[in-house]
Amino acid sequence: MDNSPRNRPRVGHIQFLNCLPLYWGLARTGTLLDLELTKDTPEKLSEQLVRGDLDIGPVTLVEFLKNADQLVAMPDIAVGCDGPVMSCVIVSQLPLDRLDGARVALGSTSRTSVRLAQLLLAEHIGVTPDYYTCPPDLGLMMQEADAAVLIGDAALRANLHDGPRLGLQVHDLGQMWKDWTGLPFVFAVWAARRDYLEREPEVVNKVHEAFLASRDVSLEEVTKVAEQAARWEAFDAGILERYFTTLDFRFGTEQLAGVKEFARRVGPSTGFSADVRVDLLRA
Repeated sequence: MDNSPRNRPRVGHIQFLNCLPLYWGLARTGTLLDLELTKDTPEKLSEQLVRGDLDIGPVTLVEFLKNADQLVAMPDIAVGCDGPVMSCVIVSQLPLDRLDGARVALGSTSRTSVRLAQLLLAEHIGVTPDYYTCPPDLGLMMQEADAAVLIGDAALRANLHDGPRLGLQVHDLGQMWKDWTGLPFVFAVWAARRDYLEREPEVVNKVHEAFLASRDVSLEEVTKVAEQAARWEAFDAGILERYFTTLDFRFGTEQLAGVKEFARRVGPSTGFSADVRVDLLRA
């Protein structure tokens, strides 16, 4: 890639721990300087990609499906799970089947995780709680709510530390989806804007290759990645290694089936077609 500023693709960078293995290897493979990275939350990066302020980047599944006509997904790279995810949870003071009409705090603006939680509670558990949104502070949430939905690092803390310490039930949304449908779940995909792909197909393919190489290096050296992350995170290296190897960074046939099942179940009530078409980048 030409690394002159005007030719560097504008690429989103999620700073959650769950994306660290996708970015950690960029420096190791020598491609980091070829990218103009923008760091932000998943929701804000999704908005920037849809708006055209980014060329390529991670996009939450709901936002991708709502804007599938503008975006092309990169195959074999995503953030998801095939069973437990550890960092997308419902923390509850009550059994889930007793949450009908109960207050449930949504500690995130992540439309994908919130929609997944609402779907599972409504159709899998059979309850309709009273939802409200608030900051992801588990202690404060539990003062006002019977249960809370958390994602990302806050969910990981709740899952591994705060939930058990406070005597709360912790339910992994990835495992609940797997038990219900038998399919993996995808929380975010990597995508290029369709108009940018038409202008710069070689650049998009090289960025795709760079992220695949970064992921592969990170997973090969996952112990080192976890040890380095543990220096600045509230989790020890062993927990982080378990987390990184629990996550599913693939986006293949099974993951695509999970995406289509989710779209079929929530599309009409969420802003996209139940049979929305997902276009994949072709080399």
